[in-house]
Amino acid sequence: MSPTKVYTSLMDTLFDMRDKVTVLISGVNSGSMPSGLINALKDCNAKELTLVYSADVGGQGEAYRVIDSLVELGMVSRVISPMPFVIGEESEVRKAWESGDIEIDIQPMGILSERLRSGGAGIGGVFLPTSLGTRFEENKEKRLIEGKEYVFERPLNADFALIKAQKSDTLGNLTYKGFGRNWGPVMAMASSVCIAEVDEICELGELDPEKVITQGIFVNRVVRAES
Repeated sequence: MSPTKVYTSLMDTLFDMRDKVTVLISGVNSGSMPSGLINALKDCNAKELTLVYSADVGGQGEAYRVIDSLVELGMVSRVISPMPFVIGEESEVRKAWESGDIEIDIQPMGILSERLRSGGAGIGGVFLPTSLGTRFEENKEKRLIEGKEYVFERPLNADFALIKAQKSDTLGNLTYKGFGRNWGPVMAMASSVCIAEVDEICELGELDPEKVITQGIFVNRVVRAES
């Protein structure tokens, strides 16, 4: 355990990773995902993990191959995602699901985002109109509010968040580049332990405060990405 938030080893940031925890993984493509932390996670020997991610189909499925590598090692028991694998392509996630080795919980992107936001804000859930008339409303509370029907979505919190950011100072204040901003901020807030893999670590006071998106209070550990 480091006396500060800054770590020198990717593996060291995962010292308390354990079985049966929920792990949020930020990014929507291989460039915006914390690939170094995910690779280090493979060596933790943790089992029955629940992974929450929202990769896209760009880059010929490269982002999904990062997730596949964890499933292939038998580390994952459940996946929560808007699109857990690319339809029509080889996928370890799909193979494991079809064989009954893992459970898949498909969550539309907007609903997943709001559930994480609710979890991070410490509120007891949110009423949304998104899933009305679809299978995603099944077994959920519905309520009429000012003449319009809404579906209740529970908050989603996690034990760990592995996120990718562009820069961090020594207190864990983060800036992002491109797609990294999509999921990183909300996942940082919704997790008990947030670990940020960053391209650059600077001293306190060197970041422009107007560019800080995630405040250091939500970040527990910072490590520089390996080149």
